[in-house]
Amino acid sequence: MTVRMPDTAHAVPPEAPKNCPLCPRLVSFRETNQETYPDYFNGAVPSFAPKDGDDAVELLVIGLAPGLQGANKTGRPFTGDYAGDLLYSTLTHFGFANDKYDARPDDGFALQRTMITNAIRCVPPENKPTGAEANACRPFLVSRLSSLPKLKVMICLGKISHDNTLRALGLKLSAHPFGHGTEYAVEGPNGVPLTLLSSYHCSRYNTNTGRLTEEMFHDVFERAIEVLGG
Repeated sequence: MTVRMPDTAHAVPPEAPKNCPLCPRLVSFRETNQETYPDYFNGAVPSFAPKDGDDAVELLVIGLAPGLQGANKTGRPFTGDYAGDLLYSTLTHFGFANDKYDARPDDGFALQRTMITNAIRCVPPENKPTGAEANACRPFLVSRLSSLPKLKVMICLGKISHDNTLRALGLKLSAHPFGHGTEYAVEGPNGVPLTLLSSYHCSRYNTNTGRLTEEMFHDVFERAIEVLGG
């Protein structure tokens, strides 16, 4: 099964089309979900932006991919699953969002200075995208990074997000190994200095097993606040 690559001869937008055709396996999975869950969003999930738009974004949170019963259902990153409960309560705690989160895309929850996106925009079977699918989706991430003129800090949730972000920046994985709480000074697509922070993914599995605690997760966002200057 061949994964199509975006036509790089033309500018790639920062958001994939809802019915993105690039990855046959993901398209097939989407079509199955459309039959099984006709009321779900069932498409490439767009980034969640603050009301002030791209120009207000200083912090970009980068997840793995939409969850089947989360963002694939609601059409908003991390909305409707456990990972979103921890992420959005943390953003509220540190002043990056209001306190209206109720796991619905119409709940009135709003971000401040922050955008949330995913390295892979379509839900993959068993939440496991292939390397070819990540490669096909990466131009959207590159474009998204390039579209944020005031971006200063990125927080990658999990190793797949971390690795794909490094590749989007043209950096070597071996020189920037993943780990919880890792921090790297990097150069963005526009040549501006950025800080890359990473965390274990805020999944139910990681929190239930104790691999990630709320305190550990908060530590990463507290560091982001320090880098941003409050």
